[in-house]
Amino acid sequence: MATIIEGRESGFKTNPDYKITFEPSPRRVRVQLNGEWIADSTKAHLLFETRHLPVYYFPRSDVRLDLLTPTEHHSFCPYKGTASYWTIRVGDRMSENAVWGYPESYDEVAAIQDFVAFYWDRVDHWYEEDEEIFVHPRDPYKRVDAVASSRHVQVVLGGEIVADTRRAHFVFETRLPTRYYIPQEDVRMELLVPSEKTSACPYKGRARYWSAKIGGRDYPDIVWFYPEPIPECPKIRGLLSFFNEQVDAILVDGIEVPRPVTPWSKDWKEKAATVPDTRGPVTRP
Repeated sequence: MATIIEGRESGFKTNPDYKITFEPSPRRVRVQLNGEWIADSTKAHLLFETRHLPVYYFPRSDVRLDLLTPTEHHSFCPYKGTASYWTIRVGDRMSENAVWGYPESYDEVAAIQDFVAFYWDRVDHWYEEDEEIFVHPRDPYKRVDAVASSRHVQVVLGGEIVADTRRAHFVFETRLPTRYYIPQEDVRMELLVPSEKTSACPYKGRARYWSAKIGGRDYPDIVWFYPEPIPECPKIRGLLSFFNEQVDAILVDGIEVPRPVTPWSKDWKEKAATVPDTRGPVTRP
């Protein structure tokens, strides 16, 4: 008999194409808050869900349950059921509703019942083996390939050619538009101003940004680079990449690259309503 939660049957009954998979990870995964290891597991699982980023779930036996306090907060997922929440307390630090789980899930995802998950940004550090990871778990089914190319790449912004190169690295990343990483020597650096903005990508590392100032107009945070990318992606160190979505044009061998529609598009919300969602989860550029 199908489980009914809060008077509602599982969303899979009306949307059987929705996908949730729950796979064991071969990696040791750890979570830290205020200097304490809150979770330390070689039996963590990755939950993959339609239109969501992967999430690590930990067996309760590998979590410091003595540091968790149940709360009155609950949320409902039509595909997993009603989530319970816990607050973490470590010394003088408290992270409210930082942990969730589905102790009574729908039958289709019964395997998750003895596991809990953590909000990424409500703890201090995450590690796979002995390397710190950022933003979200790295998807084992995702590729990031940085490939050197002698094709002629030009970037046009504010009516000016701001980059012109035959030494770019093309970065092909699953479910993202091709990005063009260009040596600084082939960029008009006098048009760029360092930005305070930073971001992180689990597949490339921590990014810094540049803004552009052309003809009296400002283009904030339109260029990014990785001064020290993670060891798996060394080829892009120090190279500059312009947001395809925000420049006037990017030309490859004289042909304009179609402008992608992504969350970094200026009018993303309006365009997204008219574009089928085939992207899957997105990460940092």
